Amino acid sequence: MGRIFICAIYGGYDGAAADPETIGSAPNEAREMVFLRDLIVPELRNRSFEVVAVPDFDHPRLSIDWIDKRAKPGDIALGIHADAYAQSQTKGVSTFYIAKNGERKNHAQMLLLAFSSRVPDLPSLGAKPDTVTGTGSLSFCRRLTIPSLLMEIGFKFDSEDRQKIQAYRREIALGIADGLVTWSRDAQMQATSGNHTLPVHLKVNGESYPESGISIDGNVHISIDLADRLGVNLALNPLMRRIRYRGIVYVKAIELRDLNISIVSEIGKIYNIRSKHAFNGEDFDRIMCAGQTTANQLNDFLAANTPAAIEQFPNLPQIYIEEAKAEGVNHDLAFAQMCLETRFLTFGGAILPEFNNFGSLGDRQSEWAKFINLRLGIRAHIQQLKAYASNDLLVQECVAPRFELVKRGVAPTMRQLNGRWSADSQYTIKIAAVLRRLYETAGIF
Repeated sequence: MGRIFICAIYGGYDGAAADPETIGSAPNEAREMVFLRDLIVPELRNRSFEVVAVPDFDHPRLSIDWIDKRAKPGDIALGIHADAYAQSQTKGVSTFYIAKNGERKNHAQMLLLAFSSRVPDLPSLGAKPDTVTGTGSLSFCRRLTIPSLLMEIGFKFDSEDRQKIQAYRREIALGIADGLVTWSRDAQMQATSGNHTLPVHLKVNGESYPESGISIDGNVHISIDLADRLGVNLALNPLMRRIRYRGIVYVKAIELRDLNISIVSEIGKIYNIRSKHAFNGEDFDRIMCAGQTTANQLNDFLAANTPAAIEQFPNLPQIYIEEAKAEGVNHDLAFAQMCLETRFLTFGGAILPEFNNFGSLGDRQSEWAKFINLRLGIRAHIQQLKAYASNDLLVQECVAPRFELVKRGVAPTMRQLNGRWSADSQYTIKIAAVLRRLYETAGIF
């Protein structure tokens, strides 16, 4: 039987920056996850499974390296992470898997089903691809050489909810152990059946490609030569994992997503690798250009993430398109930024929905900006983007409080907003992650 690695992950695993207004409001996540891991390990050992408790490191990358040095075929790895929220509707348990991997999605669902049988009072939020996280990927799901999942337990800030989690700690550990038993047995069957590596048929931009790719533990890989033909400069991505199989070097297709190379599964084991999209790749993060999505597509994207937002903020997508078009700003990018800043219109921080502040704009008195209606709040957001991206005059009357304080044209692209709009070093990576999800929902990526 393969081994089970269990890792307690704490802190901002997706690179979130600290917010001075929320520091200290969350419970000690590190201690909770260590307690939970130390309950799961003996439970699995009592069931005759070989379990490895990953030592506590300061950074998830070190945990990944530690596991990789010891892993072998048939092993699996689970990361457990806690997160605290202000909104009660986000309370529950999610399991994240590497996107575009059907096998890993099934394993994530196995884990959640077993968990829910033990702890029905803590709702399941579903199995989710790692592309829905802040940065659009999770290292724990992607970088390990063995199958891996990350389970996140979400709860509210208040002490009552925290005490409930602590009271259920034993049942939570048993639920996770039940799921790991099912997953480990399935992984072992696949490892012993010789289905670890399988050929898959490839298309490139809809046309059949003469060389097969390979699927390793459900992850589709393409040859380095195909990546070169797609125009990918892998020299700029030295950390991208490569493997050599029967004389050919391969990379995971999903890893090319951040370079605007998408992978779409078709009937059977056929995968379409797409480098040509409706949007111009060079304009992907350019602020002053036309957007690609329609109001209906933006509505669908919102509905998939926060259904209640459609009623609370009627016509918001259409207004974004109109206000962005008036100033020549990319409404796709502005909308994606709004989704990030407002947590898909759930807010939950110091900015209240009635502020109509969709870009987290400040005023000149170091306070949050407030606008009298939806349209003016969106207009201010668009104008602030234009201030950074262009030297052109505004078309409409200025309502952005700090427009005149910005050095005009200093950031024509989204990536140049880093350190200007937000102190988060991964800020624009997160906007890009939301933008790619939007394009996937709209069917143009």
